[in-house]
Amino acid sequence: MSDLIDTDDLLRRVAAGERGALAQLFNSESGRLVAIAQRIVRRRDLAEEVVQEIFVTVWRKAAQFDGARGNGRAWLTVMARNRALNLLRNDARVEYHDETDLADLGDRQADAVSAFDTLAERDALRTCLERLDEPKRRAILLCYVTGLNHGEAAATMNAPLGTVKAWIRRGVVSLQECLS
Repeated sequence: MSDLIDTDDLLRRVAAGERGALAQLFNSESGRLVAIAQRIVRRRDLAEEVVQEIFVTVWRKAAQFDGARGNGRAWLTVMARNRALNLLRNDARVEYHDETDLADLGDRQADAVSAFDTLAERDALRTCLERLDEPKRRAILLCYVTGLNHGEAAATMNAPLGTVKAWIRRGVVSLQECLS
């Protein structure tokens, strides 16, 4: 949760129909969500479209948010990740690149590290991620920030698929416990 904005409270107010709460939520979270989506879809315009869809959904379905299951920022982050991944799966909307172009897109591990490094020192997610051992943290960041699937993360980390899946599963459980 942001130091100044209570995302959970804003979501409850949006569920009650407060347009001003939606505007506050958008102002406080849209930049972060665009960055997450852009790391996955690799195009700013598509990332902005993802975030627009998220806030339309939030307006219509904010009442579905359950603070007992997690915090509002996490709910929005999961929505951004899932929408961006769904957009990638819709091959009609995303341009394909040859091997040279893909190499120019950059290193996904560097993107994951950069995303972690940009979290504020006082951010609860950063604190919880720091508590994980490095392989679990890196596997989670590769999958949840850059959008790699488990197999791609395993190949990137040069580790067995089963091991990477276990790291992710255990790491996510640890994060949920830490953030609750």
